[in-house]
Amino acid sequence: MMEKVSIIMAVYNCEKTISRAIDSVLNQTYTDWVMIICDDGSCDGTFGIMKSYEEKYPEKFVLIKNDKNRKLPYSLNQCLRYVKTDLIARMDGDDWCQPTRLEKQVKFLEEHPDIDLVGTGVTVSDGKSRIASIIKTTMPTKETMLYSNAFSHATIMTYKRVYDALGGYSLDPAVLRVEDVDLWCRFLAAGYKGYNLQEELYVILEDINAVKRRTFKARLNSARTRCRGYHLMGYKGVVCYKPYFLIFRAFIPTGIYKILHKWKLKYSKKN
Repeated sequence: MMEKVSIIMAVYNCEKTISRAIDSVLNQTYTDWVMIICDDGSCDGTFGIMKSYEEKYPEKFVLIKNDKNRKLPYSLNQCLRYVKTDLIARMDGDDWCQPTRLEKQVKFLEEHPDIDLVGTGVTVSDGKSRIASIIKTTMPTKETMLYSNAFSHATIMTYKRVYDALGGYSLDPAVLRVEDVDLWCRFLAAGYKGYNLQEELYVILEDINAVKRRTFKARLNSARTRCRGYHLMGYKGVVCYKPYFLIFRAFIPTGIYKILHKWKLKYSKKN
């Protein structure tokens, strides 16, 4: 069996969901883990809830608290500073894991030493029932990033050596909200190999209000990040600038975008 797994999580105002997220880790069939959680300046009861878990299971939790809201990339890098294990898994504070998630990912990496990262399929939930599935390409390549996203970020398990070699998450403001896209482009450009289990071992809570955060600036960041990532992976020409054409979706009225987003989740089985 490999050494203990570190689960890194950055949270902000998750008092309504953090207990379910943590409980799903406590209920894992694989028990050789430690959870490193960074509170990113929450102004609700999130940190107090996390503190209660740390007091009950002191050997299982490492808590970090930012002095102010510093966003996801910074907070995840803070978590990485405390990692002392070979393996690192990701998770978000409003999602939860199926009981066998860690066990199956650890086993896969043990049995496939040529693979550097493994993600899983995702169930999209409204909090009560399944509303969609997200199943990524089994073995993503550089080409995958031209039309999709290689991995569902919160589902991944990879090696500390990979994060170390890539320098963790970029703090460039231009990758904010697309820090995973930046990471996958750098991961694939460096020659690392990843795999997506086709089983839905992770559940995300769909927040339809998240469409409000898909602003023009966020889409511009996405286009810039993809353009730069495509160049890094060796692509040239028009294909590198295609993401800029998607910016115009930011001008779709929020009400219409919500309807389209719900339709996409309901009818799209592959992503």
